Amino acid sequence: MFYDYLTRARRDLWTFLESLPDEVLARAVIPGERFHCIKDLVLHIAAVEDSWIHEDLLRDTPVWENAPGLEGAQDGPFYGDKPLGLLLNYWQAVEKSTLEYLDKLTPEELSRIVAVDSSKGIHYFVLEGLLWHVMGHEVRHTAQIAVLSRQMDFKPPPQDFLFYLPSRNP
Repeated sequence: MFYDYLTRARRDLWTFLESLPDEVLARAVIPGERFHCIKDLVLHIAAVEDSWIHEDLLRDTPVWENAPGLEGAQDGPFYGDKPLGLLLNYWQAVEKSTLEYLDKLTPEELSRIVAVDSSKGIHYFVLEGLLWHVMGHEVRHTAQIAVLSRQMDFKPPPQDFLFYLPSRNP
């Protein structure tokens, strides 16, 4: 249900982003090493989902390996000069792949223990918790995109879960 919300909220976000001038999407407004602009965040959101699902959970090739124009993609401030359409096409491909994966999930798979190797060693997590982590990660960064948009005088669409819940009349 929550991933369904994300896919519907993404459509509204993507439509909004497509309405913004490229200069706004590429404007370096975030200080630091990893992200500088909205386009960097767009790539990052999709790449994190791609990496967790494919590399960590499925132990296979991530979608970005075969994404035209994004060969060798990495996290960081590298996407301000890329066309938004290229980044959204990649995100759509990641979403399609994730939906295929989620459609095949079993209760056994959701409870599987996944070993995650990090700079602090190997940690073990229940797969369902990692899926929640990926979805929460997107929510945080789409909120960041909304704030950046507002700071540049553009009004993003509402992204709250409440707006995507079905209304129930007593």
